[in-house]
Amino acid sequence: MQTVFSTVLPDVPQAAGIWLALIAVAAIVVAALVVRPGRFRPVFGDRITEAARPSSLELAEETRERARYAQEVEVAATRAAATAERRRAEWLAAQEEVEEAWQAYEAAEEDVRRLAAAAALPLPRTARTPAEYADRERWLHRAALDAQWRKEITVQQLSDILGHQGWDPRRHPVEQELLLRRLVRDNLRARQQAAREREQAAWQAAELAAVAARSLRDEAYAATQPAPETQSALSIVDLVGPEATRELPAGQADITREIAPPARGRAAVPVY
Repeated sequence: MQTVFSTVLPDVPQAAGIWLALIAVAAIVVAALVVRPGRFRPVFGDRITEAARPSSLELAEETRERARYAQEVEVAATRAAATAERRRAEWLAAQEEVEEAWQAYEAAEEDVRRLAAAAALPLPRTARTPAEYADRERWLHRAALDAQWRKEITVQQLSDILGHQGWDPRRHPVEQELLLRRLVRDNLRARQQAAREREQAAWQAAELAAVAARSLRDEAYAATQPAPETQSALSIVDLVGPEATRELPAGQADITREIAPPARGRAAVPVY
């Protein structure tokens, strides 16, 4: 024990002196911050601002990321523009189909009105012989075949006519033609309505494609713009406390905002 004490005790005054010196230095710094905080503020602010700024490696990585993102958006915008053009072409084709179907329906309606007026007149009397009925049947079959060749009636309707399902081949040809024209008119009206529905669906698809293309066009444009620089630093209040800032001149206490990462804009591409 005497050996241990003899080794440690001579160093105690030296260690105590070091600790007292450190405590004195800390007390002087704290007193200086409390008495004259404005003198140390620029130094602390510059160091914090420098530390808050991104490094060159981070800036280079962000630049590469923005370039990659801009390229991807540009490719997507180009594809969206092509899709919008295709949808628009489909809509225009659907419009033409609706117009053609309407004109065909109008022509069929005119034929029905003309034949209805003719059927209202007294029909010519003919001998009701087997030969006459055979001629009427041949005329009905030929008229039905011509209508199906022009795609005015369906195959099922042609089969019903040839099989006399709901059709009487003994009727006068004027009556048969009126019934056949009415069937054609009804078919054309159904086709016109179906074409109108397809045109409406094509219009909606074209509108959605155009909106998507415009959005991607704007986003691609925004992606090519430089990122806005945001300068910020921590407030001196976080360093020396609210009491110290009371002695600062007006307007110097609130020197900073929190650090925010650079914003990345998104925008989109014109199509036509």
